Amino acid sequence: MNSFVIISYLYIMMNRIAILFSICLFCSPSFAQQYNPQKVNKRAVNFYNLALDKAQNGEYKEAIQFINRALSADNRFVDAWLTKAGIYGEMKFYDSCIASYEQAFEKDIEYSKDYKLPYAINLAGAGLFKNALDAVNEFMDIPDLNESSRRAGAYRKRSFEFAVQYEKEHNTKNYVFAPRNVGDSINSADLEYYPSVTIDDKTLVFTRRVKGRNEDFFVSERKDDQWLKAKGIDGDINSNFNEGAQNISQDGEWLVFTGCNFPEGLGSCDLFFSSLTKKGWSTPENIGEPVNTESWESSPCLSPDKRELYFSSNRPGGYGGKDIYVSKRMPNGQWSKPENLGPKINTGGDESCPFIHADNQTMYFTSNGLTGYGGDDLFLARKQSDGAWDKIENLGYPINTTENEGSLVVAADGKTAYYASDRADTRGGLDIYTFEMREDIRPNKTLWVQGKVFDSTTKEGLPSAVELIDIASGQTLVKVQTNESGNYLITLPLGKDYAFNVNRKGYLFYSKNFPFSQKVPDSTYTINIGLQPIEANASVVLNNIFFDVNRFELEQQSIAELDRVVELLNDNPGIKILIGGHTDNTGKAADNLTLSNNRAKAVVDYLITKGIDASRLQYKGFGAANPVSDNTTEAGKAANRRTELTILSK
Repeated sequence: MNSFVIISYLYIMMNRIAILFSICLFCSPSFAQQYNPQKVNKRAVNFYNLALDKAQNGEYKEAIQFINRALSADNRFVDAWLTKAGIYGEMKFYDSCIASYEQAFEKDIEYSKDYKLPYAINLAGAGLFKNALDAVNEFMDIPDLNESSRRAGAYRKRSFEFAVQYEKEHNTKNYVFAPRNVGDSINSADLEYYPSVTIDDKTLVFTRRVKGRNEDFFVSERKDDQWLKAKGIDGDINSNFNEGAQNISQDGEWLVFTGCNFPEGLGSCDLFFSSLTKKGWSTPENIGEPVNTESWESSPCLSPDKRELYFSSNRPGGYGGKDIYVSKRMPNGQWSKPENLGPKINTGGDESCPFIHADNQTMYFTSNGLTGYGGDDLFLARKQSDGAWDKIENLGYPINTTENEGSLVVAADGKTAYYASDRADTRGGLDIYTFEMREDIRPNKTLWVQGKVFDSTTKEGLPSAVELIDIASGQTLVKVQTNESGNYLITLPLGKDYAFNVNRKGYLFYSKNFPFSQKVPDSTYTINIGLQPIEANASVVLNNIFFDVNRFELEQQSIAELDRVVELLNDNPGIKILIGGHTDNTGKAADNLTLSNNRAKAVVDYLITKGIDASRLQYKGFGAANPVSDNTTEAGKAANRRTELTILSK
């Protein structure tokens, strides 16, 4: 069986405390006891031994039945109470576990005192952190503890102190944590883990350990709010090797994953890439250097714009075991040398499983080096305006527990989360569950725009570059490349108005502004964009040219648009253009004609200052003579106030 860390969460979850831990781990000789193991009823001992056999085989329900028969035969059988507690703890039946420990303490506290630590751990498992802290303090007061037990107690004490303080600082009492198994269409008798979803929450890709051996990817589609029967992912991705810890891009076009011990691998585990084509998923390719090294690389995640790749690695030069790194996609399509995310996130322990939300500002990840509840906890970090990660937060109980958590993803709505767990209602070991995130640990609200760029004449999709510019600042916020069919998807932060620019050689660029500052968050907007081939009489409205009322001086927000015109003319040195100015019908016709002419001239003057030969440029004001909409409405008037570019000759 392959041991790579794409399933680190898996083997952590499965590497649980042995069932007999509560019988002997912390035991030390004790004298002056009320309870004498040598005087236990023999019939009770026989049932007890049968219970141990069942427990060692993982048959916990049967083991409990024999334990209960043993206790019926001898209710003062302290070892049976302690073992019963251990079995219930293994089953995560915390209330029953706690009650069984308390029965043992009641029968003989001196004999049972060494079990105050597992008792404390199970109190914490039930969310009773103040009680757990009291119990572990009692354990630490035992004078004859060995050093390993004292270290274990000190570790748990720090965790419980953190948990008590977290409860004081966070309003979690009204939060209902109710993970729901996503059902038989996805979960099976095999192990399912590492979910990832597209931005529309309609495609779920996950890892399944088939028959306890080989790991493969499975995919399910959502229809009518139900997940359809999962099937093996199309293409040549699944193999005889183990592949896992996958991440599907927000638009569903790319898949990155971890493969270990592949023939073409550079180290123990490498990152691989596949893209969705018209023929299905492409043959996976090793991402190669400098992302992959001779060390271990795993748990990749793409940013929503697919320009950044986050992953975990134990390469030299980090802060501890496994650290989180980011690599940026360069203009040539290659990935840059990865950068360590730094000491605010990475510690002397292990950090892994990074997930970048659709807002491109919130990252969830696991760490056993940051203070938490014990083992691997889930944390979030928020990206600041300068690109630095800050505001690191533990997700808190009950999302985090005394055990190990991981493989968390959060849907674009910011509320719906998916993770793997081995809760009591699993179909078999780890299953995929969904739950609602607590409000204060949700990502930033966002919206997303999707659509298709196509040839306005042939209607064929066009691979093109799509840019989004913050109108207020002129800053390019997002630049994406459509796929081969012309499809694109962009996620956007709230509260801004954007200019959309689309460029493709041989076509007039597309330019339009959208007032998304007033749009509803967590919503999808479809904008299909038709590009006109560069030919005589082809025209385009320059939607992001701005003038003040009754003025013809260009406003600063117009510069980005004007520079697109400069770029168009430089890329096509043979074309000549006409800049036409248009107004609505407000005011006198003569004044509108003069105003529109001056505005068109202002555009031409700017182009000349950028080195464009004046012989290639004409301008004309049309006033209100050529309306494109109804001048009786404000929206119609706004559409009529425009600047147009027309191709005069190629």
